[in-house]
Amino acid sequence: MDYIIILQAFWIIIPAYIANASALLIGGKTPIDFGKTYKDGTRILGDGKTWAGLFFGTFIGMTAGFGLSAVAKYTYTIEFPFYITDFLGFPLMILILFSLCFGALCGDVIESFFKRRRGIDRGKDWIPFDQLDFILGALFISFLMSVLIVAIGLSKQNWFLANITIFHILVLVIATPFIHLFSNFVHKKTKKKPKKQSI
Repeated sequence: MDYIIILQAFWIIIPAYIANASALLIGGKTPIDFGKTYKDGTRILGDGKTWAGLFFGTFIGMTAGFGLSAVAKYTYTIEFPFYITDFLGFPLMILILFSLCFGALCGDVIESFFKRRRGIDRGKDWIPFDQLDFILGALFISFLMSVLIVAIGLSKQNWFLANITIFHILVLVIATPFIHLFSNFVHKKTKKKPKKQSI
């Protein structure tokens, strides 16, 4: 597969990656399900999904996306070897980046609901759903946002269809689980390392 498609795919999904990672790191006290249980007696989502993670994760991912948009605009002024998106530029990039980042975290929240129903504890992998939930959420919500932007006349171009092909999606669906599992492996190994005691 062409290396350009691989680079374009990861360029587009970087804000969603950052939003997902930031939500995990930030956390917060108030869970999205407010501590309530489902009719099966288990938590609806669990303590790992918080309002702070949802909103700040989205914000941090979007902030990264604004930086990417600025870089992309710069490449349009030079002889850059291939095209990278600026997410429709200002101000529409706000909507596109929001849909990518918020969509990623919504995908993670929905997956968490079904994970609880399966009786899988928080922190345990549910392969491949743990690795693909945020990618599918980001793609689905950004597609809906792109359709909406055209429908209400804000742009004549459907950003999703113009920038994401089946090949870009295949790259993300195939590569993301490996990246996710490797990151988890490194994170767990780092946490288990004993701290050096000062003499």
